[in-house]
Amino acid sequence: MNEALEKPLAGKKITVAATGGIALYKVCSLVRGLVRAGAEVRVAMTENATRFVGAVTFEALSGHPVALTEWTPGPDGAMPHIELAKCDLMIVAPATANILAKAAHGIADDLVSTLIAARRADIVFLPAMNVHMWTNAATQRNVAQLKAAGAHFIGPDAGFQACGDLGSGRMTEPEAALDALLGFFAPKVLKGRRVLVTAGPTFEAIDPVRGITNRSSGRQGYAIARAARDAGAEVELVAGPTSLTDPFGIRTTHVVSADDMLRAVFERLEALQSPEAADRPAVDLFIGVAAVCDWRPKSASSVKIKKVKPAPDNERCAPTPFASIAWTENADILAEVARSGRAAVTGGFAAETADDEALFAYAAAKLERKGIDFIVANDARSALDAPGNAVAWIARGLEAPLRFGPAAKSACARFIVERAAERLGEKTRRQPA
Repeated sequence: MNEALEKPLAGKKITVAATGGIALYKVCSLVRGLVRAGAEVRVAMTENATRFVGAVTFEALSGHPVALTEWTPGPDGAMPHIELAKCDLMIVAPATANILAKAAHGIADDLVSTLIAARRADIVFLPAMNVHMWTNAATQRNVAQLKAAGAHFIGPDAGFQACGDLGSGRMTEPEAALDALLGFFAPKVLKGRRVLVTAGPTFEAIDPVRGITNRSSGRQGYAIARAARDAGAEVELVAGPTSLTDPFGIRTTHVVSADDMLRAVFERLEALQSPEAADRPAVDLFIGVAAVCDWRPKSASSVKIKKVKPAPDNERCAPTPFASIAWTENADILAEVARSGRAAVTGGFAAETADDEALFAYAAAKLERKGIDFIVANDARSALDAPGNAVAWIARGLEAPLRFGPAAKSACARFIVERAAERLGEKTRRQPA
């Protein structure tokens, strides 16, 4: 299995520059997440940072000694601010107002600020400070100056702060920051593109407390939305009922029923349509991953349906009201989008309970029936509500399915997005100028 797909940070050298702030405790989880994703993480700390979290904590989490001063050369005489600058990515967290000011103006008066000044790789700041410090005009000028110089920012978030104030300035939670950082090195094969993804199940009400749905967890759709974001696209997600956290940096619209999802998809397509290019598709890529219920009750009861009491012993039981529910077919969202022409490339999923050739045949027939560009086949028996998947890519003009997995759904998502980007490029090249 491709390690770059399973562990997107495998082999990457990341230097985390930690400064003094109450949010430093969050950086512990971030470092652990980076290491689990395959990165080699080194940590440098300011003197004030050690007042919040001890160096030994980061040594245990990273597996490497922590650098605390530029006055202690390494075993071979190397200077810390030079050696630690030889990395693939530098992360400053928490990024206080003080370190942002130093970085913006090239001040290098301790290990961390000197390290930033000596960096050669990309740099990501995770700001953390009081709301009034964050909105201070000087801080905002420094942030603008750093962004203009190519620095990246994650956050800050808004909410209650340690000082009791409410507003922007909270360091982004480590899970969300890691979500953004995992795809930092992904090839930007969808840079400048717009992508719309559906994910999760739908729930079709029978009465106020009952309904029909399916076992889709939404994990694969969410992973595809993240992979498209990591590939450089502007991504929107329309999701049915799931227990998943919204992906960082992706506008997520939550829906319940198939009708809700259909309406939300076309509302987003309408919103994304460029007035200057009304004759062109609203999005470059639409991937329908949602497991949309095929049928729904024609009309849901406004009150809870009661059980019918059994008839006397010598008579047949009276029929339950559930036996007389009238059903109607839901709209085919994927086919509707394909027919609308609002996506340059459309693709979907075929989740079947079949093996290999039968699975591929079902998927190929579905591709033709819906009029889409590609379809991803997978076995629902092992894919639904599971962390992993095994997929097969089927597209028009392709002689045989391309298989991938079993692998984590995040790895499958990267495989799918790379193939979708290739298909989009091929289709774009074939179109007349």
